[in-house]
Parts: sequence; C-alpha cells; structure tokens
Amino acid sequence: MKISSTNYFSCLFFQCLLLFVYVNSFEEQKNVKKSEFPDGFLFGTTTSAYQIEGAVLEDGKGLSNWDVFSHTKGRINNGDTGDVADDHYHRFQEDVELMHSIGLNSYRFSISWSRVLPRGRFGKVNFAGVTFYNKLIDSLLLKGIAPFVTLNHHDHPHELEEKCGGWLNPVMQEEFSYFSQICFESFGDRVKYWTTINEPNMFAEMAYVRGVYPPARCSPPFGNCSAGNSDTEPLVAMHNMLLAHAKAAKLYREHFQPKHGGLIGIVVHSFMYKPLRNNDFDRDAANRAVLFTAAWVFDPLVHGDYPPEMRKYLLDALPRFTSDERKLIKDSIDFMGINHYGTLYAKDCIYSSCVCSNSSCIAGGDHPIHGYLITLAEKDGVSIGEPTGMSRFFVVPNGMEEIVDYMKKRYHNKPMFVTENGYASLNPTTAQADELQHDTKRVEFHKSYLASLARAIRKGADVRGYFIWSLMDNFEWTSGYDLKFGLCYVDRATLDRVPKLSAKWYTDFLTNNSLNGEETGKLITFKYSTQANHLSDK
Repeated sequence: MKISSTNYFSCLFFQCLLLFVYVNSFEEQKNVKKSEFPDGFLFGTTTSAYQIEGAVLEDGKGLSNWDVFSHTKGRINNGDTGDVADDHYHRFQEDVELMHSIGLNSYRFSISWSRVLPRGRFGKVNFAGVTFYNKLIDSLLLKGIAPFVTLNHHDHPHELEEKCGGWLNPVMQEEFSYFSQICFESFGDRVKYWTTINEPNMFAEMAYVRGVYPPARCSPPFGNCSAGNSDTEPLVAMHNMLLAHAKAAKLYREHFQPKHGGLIGIVVHSFMYKPLRNNDFDRDAANRAVLFTAAWVFDPLVHGDYPPEMRKYLLDALPRFTSDERKLIKDSIDFMGINHYGTLYAKDCIYSSCVCSNSSCIAGGDHPIHGYLITLAEKDGVSIGEPTGMSRFFVVPNGMEEIVDYMKKRYHNKPMFVTENGYASLNPTTAQADELQHDTKRVEFHKSYLASLARAIRKGADVRGYFIWSLMDNFEWTSGYDLKFGLCYVDRATLDRVPKLSAKWYTDFLTNNSLNGEETGKLITFKYSTQANHLSDK
C-alpha cells in the first residue's frame, strides 16, 4: 500500500505532538508534592468487600450475587472466585498496619450486604458481621485513619435476586434503605464519610447492557444472554438505584447526620471523552458520552431529573420521576465521588456509520442506550495514550483535570472526592516477575494524575480527597486475579502482602520526601498489550 507524503508527515507531526505533550507533563509530574493540596485533604486507598474479604460463608454470612455468579462456569478468568480473595476478613489487623505504614489518613472500603443482612429483610441482622466491621473501623481510628464507607459495591444478597429480581424491582429501594439504616445505626457514630452505591452507571452497563456481571441480562448486539433487554433494563435498574440512594440519604440526613455530623454522597465511574474527529458531530458525541454516563447519575441527584439530552434520544424508555420523587432526589448528595481511570475518543453515530474494529470499542453505537455514539481509544492507528493492562484504560493524565473541571462547572463546584484512580498491570510471566514489586509505571501514573488533579484544584475545584485503587492486588471481577492494581502484591499461595515500589513512593509523597530520581525519574517506555480483553470496571 502506498502512503502519500501528506499523510506520512501528518501522522509524524501528530506523533511528535503527542511526545511533546507527554514529555512536558512528565516534567511537571516529577515535582508534584503533597503540599500542593489543601489542608485536611484525604489521601487513601480503596478496596471493596467481595474483592478482598473472602470468608465466603463464615460467621453467618449469606450468599451474595457474586458468590453465585463467580461459581458459574466460564464467567471468570481461570475459574477464579472471591471465596478466599485476599482473606481480609481474617487479616484486617495486618492490613490496617499496612495502611498505617504507608501513611494513609483515610481508607475507603465497602460493607458486604450479605454479611450484615444475609437474607435482606427476609431474615435477621447477622451480628457477627456487624462485629467484624466494628473491629475494622475501630482499628482504623486507632491508627488515625478515617473510614470512608461505601454501602454497596456491586454485591447484594443472592436471595434478593432470586425472590425480587434484583435492581429491576422497586422493592430494592426499601431493601437498600433498611440495610443502610442498620449500617448507620451500627457504625454512624464513628464514620463521617458515606457513599451509598459505587458506580451505579457502570453496574447498570455491565449487568444489564453487556450482561457480564450478575444477573447477566442483555440482548444483541451488546451480548448473548439467556434473557434481558439491553435497551430498557439498565434504565429501570438505574432508576431504582437512584431512588434507593435518595431514600437512604434522606434517612441519614434526618436521623443520623444531625448528631454525627457526617457527609453522604454517591460514586460514579467517570471517563473523560474527546471528539474523534474535529467536527461538530463528534464534539456533540463527546458531550453526550459524559451525559449518558456520569450525568445519568449526578444530574438527577443534583438538579432533580435526567439530562434533557437523554430524554431526547431515549424518549419514553427513560423512566420518569414523580413530583414527590424529584423533590426526594434533588440535592440528595453532600459530595460527588469520581472514579476516573482514563480518557477515550467519542464518535457520533447519528450522522456517521459506526463499526467497532478493536477491543477498546463497545458495540451498539446505533442504539439510544449509548446515546448514538461509540467510544474508542485509537485515532488513525495511534492510541489516545499509553496502554495499560485493561483494553479501555489508557494513560491520559490531563483527563483528570478535564473531568474535574467538567463536574465543577456542571454541578456548581459541589465538593468532590476522587474515590478511585489506578493503574492496571497484567499478571506477569516469570521473566517479568520483577515488575510485581518494581512497578515504575504505576508510580509515574499516579504522579502524573496527581499533578493533573492539583492543576484542577488550583483553578478552583473543591476536591477534598484522592484514593488509589487499590491497597493491594485483589479479585478484579471478570478478570479474576490476572489484573494487578495494588500498591501491594498478594502472593496467591501464601496470601502474604508485599509492598511494591509504588507503596514506597506513596509513603514518600505523603511525607513530602521523594524517591531517588534514578529509581523513578526516568521516562517510562510503555509496551503495548493485546492480552487484556476481559471486561471489568476496574
């Protein structure tokens, strides 16, 4: 194939421009310091119950949706499950010591619904489960680490799925409200930061659009499931999750916040999007991409209704709030939690044909559920940023500044926490084993994203915390244990925790020291990976 000189030099110019931007951002991120962030800023790590706890049926815990799903053949890489996970249930004291040694002042974790209420409202409170979380919270506070608690991180009692149909049934609103009440009563005197649901937008996408999370419901072209409707069910599930959040928030504000003085919010998965082509169609598509993902959650909880653009394209498939429900949901968050892992291109599918040709693109751009657009990571054969172990996660540090700035403007600078930000590496071969502990790419990732976040704060964004996903390598949903996000490596045979170079860097950052430039100051050359095509939200 003959390549014209014009195309050749255009491509060369584009690649040189990317290199220039990367090198300049690299120079800036080398110097990022804790002192650039406000006093009282929370620096922590994040985990979730199913991904680290293990103890699948110990001390009265019931089966969760993920306990059952992970044992379904073919669902998880290598047949992995969370039965043991990182055994945090038995090793939490060790893990708290690990956090303390790193220098964290906060730790975000989730409560297993099926450990506290094994059967939901069909059964009784499991006080052994309550005792476990009381011990964890008390241990954290003794070390000066503020607990930042998520009530629901993708897992709920399996019985609620079997008897109620899960989040497709409005009864889940009352189930969640009751579970929340038990948690507020049990832990609220010591927990000052609450998030109700982690990434309802991502859960709706993975469980009801693509069908790769329980209850695995979907329809073509998004997936091949035994039941489900990808065009309507995610909208119903989201509607119920939003109302469940609002009812829990109302309960907290009326009965617990006055005496405990805490805050309550919600966490959203938030990519940033750039137009694939320099035209109005793709610029509109990039805007719609944020509206159909992050604003799908935040608009109702701040403004009282879904984004008008969603109603324009989804019509009556998008549920409607009653006047009483609009009053309930409006301004029902004290802060916004943002999980940000990368940036993608958006291409309009209203005025253009859209075909997915690589693993970073999700089918269904011609459907209203995705806003008549596709998102992808390549332009003219060049990736939007350096690839990671996940097919849709690319290193684009300025995306952090851009998504925070977007939220600041759209939601009147409501307080924000970056509740997750992390770098995925693949389970290495024996020849690459040194990468497990000498994870220089993860260090540079966090330095560059923190530098970008600091820029957003200097521009006036009210950001109050930054949490790394994750404290340690864990069960990464459908990817099992192949993907590694942790600051600490977990030996799968012994479950020993081994701090990586990134843990040492975080400690030095938090004490305003810096690692020797010879260790982490070199420009990192990332290798492209085509191995990680399993779907995961982390």
